[in-house]
Amino acid sequence: MTFCCSARARLSNFLYTVGSPCRHASSSAVADSMLPPPRLNYRNISENSLYKTTNAINRKAPIPEDAVQEVSRLYGEFKNSSSVLNEKRNARSMIGETIRRSASQKDVKAQESALSEAKLLKDEIAEMETACSRLESELLELALSIPNDTHPASPLGPESAAVTLSTQGPACLPVSPARDHLKIAKKLNLVDMENASNVSGTSWYFLKNEGALLELALTNYAITVAMDHGFQLVTTPDVVRSDIARRCGFQPRDLSHPNHSQSYHLQSTSPASPELILAGTAEIPLAGMFANRLLPSKALPQKVVGVGHAFRAEAGARGAEARGLYRVHQFTKVELFAVTEADESESMMEEIRQVQSSILRGLDLPVRTLDMPSEELGASAYRKYDMEAWMPGRGGWGEITSLSNCTDYQARRLNVRYHIEANKQNLFAHTLNGTAAAIPRLIVALVENGVRFDEAGEPITIVLPAVLKQYWLGTGSQKTVVEWK
Repeated sequence: MTFCCSARARLSNFLYTVGSPCRHASSSAVADSMLPPPRLNYRNISENSLYKTTNAINRKAPIPEDAVQEVSRLYGEFKNSSSVLNEKRNARSMIGETIRRSASQKDVKAQESALSEAKLLKDEIAEMETACSRLESELLELALSIPNDTHPASPLGPESAAVTLSTQGPACLPVSPARDHLKIAKKLNLVDMENASNVSGTSWYFLKNEGALLELALTNYAITVAMDHGFQLVTTPDVVRSDIARRCGFQPRDLSHPNHSQSYHLQSTSPASPELILAGTAEIPLAGMFANRLLPSKALPQKVVGVGHAFRAEAGARGAEARGLYRVHQFTKVELFAVTEADESESMMEEIRQVQSSILRGLDLPVRTLDMPSEELGASAYRKYDMEAWMPGRGGWGEITSLSNCTDYQARRLNVRYHIEANKQNLFAHTLNGTAAAIPRLIVALVENGVRFDEAGEPITIVLPAVLKQYWLGTGSQKTVVEWK
């Protein structure tokens, strides 16, 4: 599909982005979109091609080896073509004046000559516009694959290179297979994965009794803490346009299994319908909520806490690491999202980190915060913190929250800007996202750390933190396996 626009709109769009006179390309990544094309900074990529290339290598980004150099080459070719195209458009305007003047002077010979020249120019301009549009489309498609820059303090390397920033909570319990959350949850009738498998397939689940109550209590607790820190509550749609997910930086394919999709795609009811997927996280609809908006700087930061379901197809072998509730296809997730001015995103990252720490401190879990290395950064993340809880039944640490500063990576793709009144300037905003509560993993951690056994070694109760009691729906003399700290 090719997007068409007037010369004026094309000029305005491209001047805004990179100062060149032709800007409106189509791409398979933005086809059928309700939003304008992403406004990427091609000049910055071209002028920093060595850094961008090294950065992509350090992050093991799945892009062609010469992608950055090719963007630089295409950008130069595109600028030259645009310059020639503008010269021909100017010439066409001058010929138009000649045609009007000769017509008013009844100079037939001059008019015919000008009309003949105008026809030739019209054909040349049409041909060049087609070539310019093709170049622009190639440029956009390739540049979209380049990951965000990386914070200079982020460690380099694989997951094992992560740096521990802090620890909190009680001491870690010894590793014990007896504390395996799935065995305990089955024994105490908190979860049913067998019947869920019959209903939906492997890695789907029913939460039952105190397990279901724990999900509701955790959700409301995390929301309350976030709202106490100034985040506004939003409930999000679980269905999003795939275009929005792509613009947020989510890869539509599992690169280790290219024939499997990471997302659940919904069958279209009409050929004209947009491609829809189930949201992999509430971050996607929350980011989309700000798409194509110009916010006054005085309205920033915008801080929202969203509640939604996360859907993960996640192809691949399933082993002990993914056992039980740790990696499932659907889960309730409370998400923190912020939009800030460009120079405020790093301080907002620390603010969100404090909200996450506050939530986990109340749950009295052993937790460590990691500064994640380059190979663990998603395409959109400039810097990423993970918080992990000790899970003695699983035999190690397990990720329970993640926090990313995406700088202007998502904003350029979603067209999220802010206006500075003092100098009448419009700038791209910065976006950040962080987990407030990924419910199943919190349940794993709480069950494995809170279980109590009888003399025969059988699980009999789960001791839960007192902060959850006010959100608990069970009342009266109803028998329960829960005890409160």
